[in-house]
Amino acid sequence: MTTYEDFAGREILPLWEGPDPVNVPMIRHWAEAMGDRNPIYRDDAAARATGRPGIVAPASMMQAWTMRGYAATAEGPDAGARTGAAAGARELDALLEKDGYTSVVATDSEFEFHRELVAGDRVSVREVVESISPEKSTALGAGRFVTTVRTYTDQDGEVVAVQRWRLLRFRPKEARAPRPRPAVNRDNAFWFEAAREHRLVIQRCAGCGTLRHPPGPCCPHCGSFDWDAAEASGRGQVYSFVVNHHPRHPAFEYPLIVAVVELDEGTRLVTNLVGVEPGEVEIGMPVVLDWLDADPDLSLPVFRPQSGIAA
Repeated sequence: MTTYEDFAGREILPLWEGPDPVNVPMIRHWAEAMGDRNPIYRDDAAARATGRPGIVAPASMMQAWTMRGYAATAEGPDAGARTGAAAGARELDALLEKDGYTSVVATDSEFEFHRELVAGDRVSVREVVESISPEKSTALGAGRFVTTVRTYTDQDGEVVAVQRWRLLRFRPKEARAPRPRPAVNRDNAFWFEAAREHRLVIQRCAGCGTLRHPPGPCCPHCGSFDWDAAEASGRGQVYSFVVNHHPRHPAFEYPLIVAVVELDEGTRLVTNLVGVEPGEVEIGMPVVLDWLDADPDLSLPVFRPQSGIAA
């Protein structure tokens, strides 16, 4: 059985020639995108004035000349074999994925440049595994650092650059997805701001005193646009409820009890019930306010049974 130690010194990408020769248009696009105004990348006379044979490619473009491109990568499962990915690379990927290291992040890239590239050069690359670390604990999750050496050569087989490339292949830590964000607008922003302070408020018409929820710009009873807010007691009863099993969203725990709670003040709101099993919920069950701090910017009211009502 192949182990990680077996990959040390193993070629995972045989010599692969990049799809395009070094060319001035790509150099110009790169320099413009990077905001690099060095004239040796744009002006032939300026480059020759420095003793160069003409326009040269930025050293940072070295890897770009051997990239296969999106289309070749996305063509299908055999695209890698047709465009240079070796069996060794596929075997290493399979071993890492089997052990749960399904995520990847680049950590280091060290280049040694032997000469500048000029228009017409054809760049090829070969990649060999230098080392694979034992499993390490990282902030992203447990993983292994895979270090490879990429050797870049020109059309004559001369080395133009050597790159030491290190990736972290890791097993991502389990983390709950962020709570979906509510639709906050000018009419209800006050309500969510109060919730962040763990205050449950109800919009109140300043004209006739009628409480209303959800918030809106106009009183449905007297038509007044003037309003203030009253603070709720946090007590109420279950008016209706459903137990949601599907479809599942990773931000929630299931089964998920979604209830309409009628507050003692008379208004109703849609919320979650916590601290109770679905089979214990009853219409009319007294409940009290609690708070769910979903993230630093979002707190939401939830309700739980009053003490002694449910086990």
